[in-house]
Amino acid sequence: MLQSILHKSTLAVVLLASLIALTGCSSAKYNLMESFGYQKRDVLVSRVEKARDAQEDAKQQFRSSLEKFMSVVGTPPSELQTTYESLRNEYDRSTARAKAVRSRIESVEDVGEALFKEWQSELDQYKTPSLRAQSEAQLRQTRQHYDQLIAAMKNAESKMQPVLDRFSDQVLYLKHNLNAQAIASLQGTSAQLQSEIQTLIADMEKSIAQANAFIEQMTKTTE
Repeated sequence: MLQSILHKSTLAVVLLASLIALTGCSSAKYNLMESFGYQKRDVLVSRVEKARDAQEDAKQQFRSSLEKFMSVVGTPPSELQTTYESLRNEYDRSTARAKAVRSRIESVEDVGEALFKEWQSELDQYKTPSLRAQSEAQLRQTRQHYDQLIAAMKNAESKMQPVLDRFSDQVLYLKHNLNAQAIASLQGTSAQLQSEIQTLIADMEKSIAQANAFIEQMTKTTE
């Protein structure tokens, strides 16, 4: 009996995922999800949580990359090839983390806009003025917090590519100059890269804090 229930639940999840993938229109996609019990509000909170986690992962990755880069100074010539490969791997991982953050932000915006559009349109359905006013005030407050969250996320995300570009230049230069002079040259730019990554990490921490505050607010309003 239990196996049958689990099997049906699994099939429902697979079917839902397949239908969502085939549905191009966002509104139709979220309406379909609601028919399976996934409300836009809950989906938004879930996606904000995932975006926050992606930012946390990226923050740790960029910090690791910085530590690797700073340790390059003093590398003996016999280990330069290994050092290059290590830095290259750090760059690739950082690029992947940055891509994941961008994707998560886009998914938050997608469901967020659908939620607020629906919420605004449903205000006219109220017959009781006081309830309409309360809902409208809650909408404005939630939208304000949401806009602050998206701004913080995008601000942090915008700092990633310049850091990745600089990191890529250093890795590429090292690839074709595996010698002590190359290490000395990298040392001259390490302070600037360190400053940029530290600024990025600080902005990401602010964005993560905004995400936590937004999740808390959304959770309280549903209790």
